[in-house]
Amino acid sequence: MAMKNKILIANRGEIAVRIIRACKELGIETVAVYSEADETSLHVKLADEAICIGGARSKESYLNMNSVLSAAISTGCNAIHPGYGFLSENAAFVEMVERCNMVFIGPSSKTIAQIGDKASARAIAKATGVPIVEGSDGVVENAQEGLKIAKHIGYPVMMKASSGGGGRGISIVRSDEEFMSAFERTSLEAETSFGDKSLYIEKFIESPRHIEIQIMADSKGNIVHLFERDCSMQRRNQKMIEETPSPILNDLLRRKIGMAAIKLAKAINYVNAGTMEFLVDPKGNFYFIEMNTRIQVEHPITEMITGVDLVKEQIKVAYGKELSFKQRDLKINGHSIECRINAEHAMKGFIPTPGKITNILFPGGIGIRIDTHIYPGYEVPPFYDSMIAKLIVHAPTRREAIKKMRVALEQFVVEGIHTNIEYQYLIMHNPDFIKGQYDTGFIARFNALVESENRE
Repeated sequence: MAMKNKILIANRGEIAVRIIRACKELGIETVAVYSEADETSLHVKLADEAICIGGARSKESYLNMNSVLSAAISTGCNAIHPGYGFLSENAAFVEMVERCNMVFIGPSSKTIAQIGDKASARAIAKATGVPIVEGSDGVVENAQEGLKIAKHIGYPVMMKASSGGGGRGISIVRSDEEFMSAFERTSLEAETSFGDKSLYIEKFIESPRHIEIQIMADSKGNIVHLFERDCSMQRRNQKMIEETPSPILNDLLRRKIGMAAIKLAKAINYVNAGTMEFLVDPKGNFYFIEMNTRIQVEHPITEMITGVDLVKEQIKVAYGKELSFKQRDLKINGHSIECRINAEHAMKGFIPTPGKITNILFPGGIGIRIDTHIYPGYEVPPFYDSMIAKLIVHAPTRREAIKKMRVALEQFVVEGIHTNIEYQYLIMHNPDFIKGQYDTGFIARFNALVESENRE
């Protein structure tokens, strides 16, 4: 790879740090962008260059397409890595990058527009023969049309933002009476969060597991999957704990879902890293729900069991290199769990707790990894996602991984602000989690149990 390559990281926090480290290993110069609130953030300190692109609010900085592009051009970058969130799945932004003759480290704008729109993605999956949940054939024009569809497929139904992500713009509706108000509320949330109020409707699967398949593809036509991640431990549709391999998948079901993911990726000529997301019902039936056209927050657990550096592979593929491995080279090695460490008061309704971190003690040892941007004296800003670190463990078996995570959480100390470390520690001792018997409703039930014990 040529030393002249220079990458702008259009993101912040732990993922910006992660990308900078990968670039350094590849001998590529990096440029960090930052908001006025992130001037002292770690990614700013680690990059070769850094440039302020606007105010503290995301729309003034990390979501400001012109500012990000101007920073890349003025610093002589020939590529942009978007990380996750912000502009990572914005087809308009990617098209602007392409028009500037820069490399976007991800799929093309055409692909993102095609598969990033969830209604369109469902249609493609259906045409490709990949199972989907019964629902609308596309975007629902209005609440009246949506009500007819809901009555036809039967309650409960889920209405979802067509351009959504991150658990926002989603509502579960169980009756005609609540449908109209829920439609208007969800449409407004979708427009506020994503600038697109369009919704689609699908049947709500009771007690599902959320299983996603990591894929990687190059421009030479090679597409592989790197097995699954179980992301069922969610609070309000936002993931909290992820693990791989999934406790509920056998080898046959794993192959079936993996091949379905590759089939769909081939149908859209996908290039770079991506994730196909599925729901698996209690009977073992699986349904495609959406695709994320970017690196995922939880990518480290896949790296731990496969030994593949996904971010370095992303960069190489974007610069035209062939994948460095084949499907036959990939094997599942042990078990990995990730806990998202958030600046929030878990025992008080998960309210965000920004503020100054006065001291930190990180856990360590074999099989323990921490992806973070925090340090003693760092001020957690109130303007962005509350995640401040990812704690990842790897061990030969799932039971050993749980024990290792318990020890790591015990030894993870963050002083000055509240975090969800203690809450995660409690989950690691829950009998149902230990048995692998959980679904997407687990956290809601667990919260009710914790609140009940606290009242007593």
